[in-house]
Amino acid sequence: MAFTIHNRDCFNWLKEQAPNSFHAVLTDPPFGVVEFTPEEVAKLRAGRGGVWRIPPRIGGSERAPLPRFTTLTTEQREHVRTYFRSFGSALEPALVPGAHVMIAGTPMLQFLVQDGMAAAGFEVRGAVMRLYRGFRGGDRPKLAEEEFPEVCVTPRGNYEPWMIFRKPISERTVAENLRKWGVGALRRINADSPFPDVIQSGKTPASEEAVGDHPTQKPQHILRILARSLLPLGKGVILEPFAGSGSTVAACEAIGYDSVGVELDAHHYGNLRKNIDLLKSMYPNFKGESLEPITDGSTTKARVGKRAVSQLGLI
Repeated sequence: MAFTIHNRDCFNWLKEQAPNSFHAVLTDPPFGVVEFTPEEVAKLRAGRGGVWRIPPRIGGSERAPLPRFTTLTTEQREHVRTYFRSFGSALEPALVPGAHVMIAGTPMLQFLVQDGMAAAGFEVRGAVMRLYRGFRGGDRPKLAEEEFPEVCVTPRGNYEPWMIFRKPISERTVAENLRKWGVGALRRINADSPFPDVIQSGKTPASEEAVGDHPTQKPQHILRILARSLLPLGKGVILEPFAGSGSTVAACEAIGYDSVGVELDAHHYGNLRKNIDLLKSMYPNFKGESLEPITDGSTTKARVGKRAVSQLGLI
């Protein structure tokens, strides 16, 4: 396996890529919202000011900064739609026919992303639900918590959607597309188990978060499973156009896939090679071929509480 990384704006970089260069995309994009402008990122890193929500300690746990997707204006929400239409239009020529694109999202904006990608010519192929218990939602009305003790403004988050898109196949059938391009379908977990649309995962372990300082870093557990699924014949190149901490490229390295990462932010880009080397070496026995939680020593690093899973009707 091999990887390359580029310190570029992916929109401009994609315009320079030859047609049919990549076989899949796995990414957690910035959504084109105000939180990820250079000015707001600088305030986040300084730990003060800006629009990032930096909540108080709750139940003994300090909540990490989160984008405030619930506060977007109508104009900002519409920008999400046009952002992904532009992204999809820039991406489409560089992908081989039948290539899948998986995009991490949030329930609040999922429909806008799907509409934008569909307008760019991609097929909407559902989503994979990553189950984990986070701090999103479930809050009582602000400044009226004691007045309304049995009220929550939004449901407490127990999942994260990874939206699935596919560039239309060019051949008559999926089988013919697989023979010509190597893609058009997803890789099964094994011969007897199809790839599922619900995966029990967990929060990003502290050992992984310590490697990088990206506010939305995803765990190796889910990334390796998703990356493995994207190349049905086990060969091809996966693109991560918003490389961030390097976790997606590291996941591809860990399972033996070639990949390309593009990152605009100079700070994150400067740490990519170090981060990738450290993250890919974690959990050496886990190659994404199992849905079981991965462990580091005696501590489970990817899990959803049994109670939460039960409440979702999965056990």
